[in-house]
Amino acid sequence: MSKWILGFKVGLVALLVACSDSGGDAIDAIVIDEAGRPVVDAEGTDAEGTDAEGTDAAPPDAGSEPHPGLLNPALASETAPETFSVRFTLTTGEAVVDFTRAWAPQGVDRIYNLVRIGYFDDTAFFRVLPGFIAQGGIHGNPATNAVWSRAAIADDPVRESNTRGRVTFATAGPNTRTTQIFINFGNNAGLDGQGFAPLGQVRDLAPFEALYAGYGEGAPQGAGPSQARIQAEGNVYLRAEFPELDYIVRARVE
Repeated sequence: MSKWILGFKVGLVALLVACSDSGGDAIDAIVIDEAGRPVVDAEGTDAEGTDAEGTDAAPPDAGSEPHPGLLNPALASETAPETFSVRFTLTTGEAVVDFTRAWAPQGVDRIYNLVRIGYFDDTAFFRVLPGFIAQGGIHGNPATNAVWSRAAIADDPVRESNTRGRVTFATAGPNTRTTQIFINFGNNAGLDGQGFAPLGQVRDLAPFEALYAGYGEGAPQGAGPSQARIQAEGNVYLRAEFPELDYIVRARVE
């Protein structure tokens, strides 16, 4: 199922989409089925097509074995430090994001663990809307998507605003955050009341604002990638049909 978000800006309504096969991540939760019809979930929210002991293992590097947490979310459940930074090596340059656990404890724990297991390595920014957001976080391996799309975490109270440079999880409604994130390019404070709790702040937005945006909105509303197909086919689909997309090459806790 895919998930949609309605973000209200001055003079426009923008859709933020996140998809997962069983209920993924979106921004203002309006969900649309593959035929483009609104769907209402059990919570009455429109939506469209998402513990165990942690491990101290470092994230994999080139040539190393993939972290087992990529196929078992129970192995990625550590508590994050109160503050930490993540360096994202993008195909457009280097970017650092500072995360603060007090802003959204459960969300920050999740992103900390995703980075530690190498989840974001070689993942695409499949939805880039200049002036609004850049969205990514669907893995390039369908087997990883199959397990992580079902590993939702509970919501955090919204303590900070979705202002320029803030990093936030996408959602498809209450308690559906999994792996998809977006970077705010503008002042998207209209998302605050919809439950989107920011996690951290980008130091320099230039590498994110340089992400390829030519494909526009995703399918079925636009000509961009179908989130359902990314979930099911991974990077094979993206590289064959959307070769200009930019990627996170690697992400590491500094």
